[in-house]
Amino acid sequence: MRSTPAIGRIPVRDVRPAVECGRRPAKAVEGETFQVSATVFREGHDAVAANVVLKDPNGRTGPWTPMRELEPGTDRWGADVTPREAGLWTYRVEAWSDPVTTWRRTADIKIPAGIDTGLVLEEGAELYERAAARVPKGAARDAVLTAVDVLRDETRQAAVRLAGALTPEVDEVLARHPLRELVTASEELTLLVERERALYGSWYEFFPRSEGTPECPHGTFRTAARRLPAIAAMGFDVVYLPPVHPIGRTFRKGRNNTLSPEPGDVGVPWAIGSPEGGHDAVHPALGTLDDFDDFVAEARSLGMETALDFALQCSPDHPWVDKHPEWFHHRPDGTIAHAENPPKKYQDIYPIAFDADMDGLVTETVRVLRHWMAHGVRIFRVDNPHTKPVVFWERVIADVNRTDPDVVFLAEAFTRPAMMHTLAQTGFQQSYTYFTWRNTKQELTEYLTELSGDAASYMRPNFFVNTPDILHAYLQQGGRPAFEVRAVLAATLSPAWGVYSGYELCENTPLRRGSEEYLDSEKYQLRPRDWETAEREGRSIAPLITSLNRIRRRHPALRRLRNLRFHHTDNDALIAYSKRTGSDTVLVVANLDPHHTQEATVSLDMPQLGLDRYESVLVHDELTGEIHHWGRNNYVRLEPGRAPAHVFHVRRSSSAQSGGSGAP
Repeated sequence: MRSTPAIGRIPVRDVRPAVECGRRPAKAVEGETFQVSATVFREGHDAVAANVVLKDPNGRTGPWTPMRELEPGTDRWGADVTPREAGLWTYRVEAWSDPVTTWRRTADIKIPAGIDTGLVLEEGAELYERAAARVPKGAARDAVLTAVDVLRDETRQAAVRLAGALTPEVDEVLARHPLRELVTASEELTLLVERERALYGSWYEFFPRSEGTPECPHGTFRTAARRLPAIAAMGFDVVYLPPVHPIGRTFRKGRNNTLSPEPGDVGVPWAIGSPEGGHDAVHPALGTLDDFDDFVAEARSLGMETALDFALQCSPDHPWVDKHPEWFHHRPDGTIAHAENPPKKYQDIYPIAFDADMDGLVTETVRVLRHWMAHGVRIFRVDNPHTKPVVFWERVIADVNRTDPDVVFLAEAFTRPAMMHTLAQTGFQQSYTYFTWRNTKQELTEYLTELSGDAASYMRPNFFVNTPDILHAYLQQGGRPAFEVRAVLAATLSPAWGVYSGYELCENTPLRRGSEEYLDSEKYQLRPRDWETAEREGRSIAPLITSLNRIRRRHPALRRLRNLRFHHTDNDALIAYSKRTGSDTVLVVANLDPHHTQEATVSLDMPQLGLDRYESVLVHDELTGEIHHWGRNNYVRLEPGRAPAHVFHVRRSSSAQSGGSGAP
């Protein structure tokens, strides 16, 4: 019995993107361009070629996309493809022997040397006749047949006959209708195309309970809705709420995480559940489900989606504790184990035990999610998914997305790389990242090169500059300039970025030295803020955030990840990078030192900008409005507190007015 060869007639190897060797779909969003690549070669010296074939969710095969060798001599071929419709696509690479190119290489050598002239020209004529048979009738076929006649016209010199077969018109026809032999196809790989919000968006997180009034300090959905116009005015696409459910009273935490709460302490929103209800209820102090619906509708009217925190854990008072005791870990003394991350203890939270009743937990989780989906929530920020089984999330997300593919899940997992990558591969549309802890030029360059490379085919980063849990030392020590430059980096490096309320006020007081916790953290208490006074006194960086979000909406290049490229600076305190999509190119130069003015020469990789190596262009600073002439090497000086960065729109138009040359 003869086995099927593992390699086809023309070897097609290492097709990318391929997630888990093709066992899981690669990811893209509608209109996102990405590269499909493969290693293609054959025995001997005959030419090969390749193309990509996309098949849409309805099974329709689109026009195939020709591939090119990415680097001469590497046998690595690639082509950019752009799926336009959401759904499950497939793609494959077809490789084939290219006899026309092989003949042309031979003819270019033999004809000038007078070797086998007649034979070579007749071989070309026969190849062109075969090629013409595959071209639709009309001017295109006539052009190829005319070349056949020229190749056989013995009244002309051999060089003239050859030149008649190599005209641009004939080249264009044969590029569209190549003569393909020994066609070999790779296995079909799947591609999951999702809505753009799965990749691109600006998030704003705030606690509705802190948006109260002098008469009633505890905010409600109705009072919190008054904050929405200001959030929308800053250009945010998503307003994200921590858990809005009833909070338990047993072992309730006090201010600054104390174990002895005072009367009136509001507790931690992630300690979910009380006699008033669990994950499908709203905290009575916030209002009713109707009030929540009104909040979501108000956000929608302002052009924003509402994202809801989904934290799969319970307070000791949650209804599940009595109804489903098998869903929790029990100690030998019969008590339920509370959450721990030694030395931290979370006495007010019971983690879930998944293996006793996985099916029941999947069913209940999907029910809860669909409950909130019915109330207008299409985005869930999932708390600590890495502390739950990966297979659980795979089942839950697949169940939801099977009927509602527009629902987006963000994995809040700051943990080991293997877990973070696997969560992304098994369903999460977005992922938190290590961005907070990447602050030097080398750290940012290495990490973003990883995220924008092969990982981008399944893992979409969301760069939060801060969270209620994380106030990095860089912000604590760098003051306002640190807040400004980190906002620029997050908003321009990643298609998705976010801020936690108070960032625009540069709040940077830690609980204690060496801690990343906020002093008087909003997790444990109400945190009212006087937004109007802060803006009036110039203490807010909301104008910068507004500009960044406006720039993001204006430039398609900033809505993508895989197009990120870094450029050389001779001072590691400055970082330079660009993004290009079509004719839109954005170039960013940022000062990573929040304490000192820094200078550098920025050396641009001009081809990555779509420019000739020695071309001079105009760059328009989208933050200041200034216009400058730039070439390959450019002097930059950035002063903290004055200009955190340049965000340049690279222009080729000679009609723009220059603001001068040299240092911007």
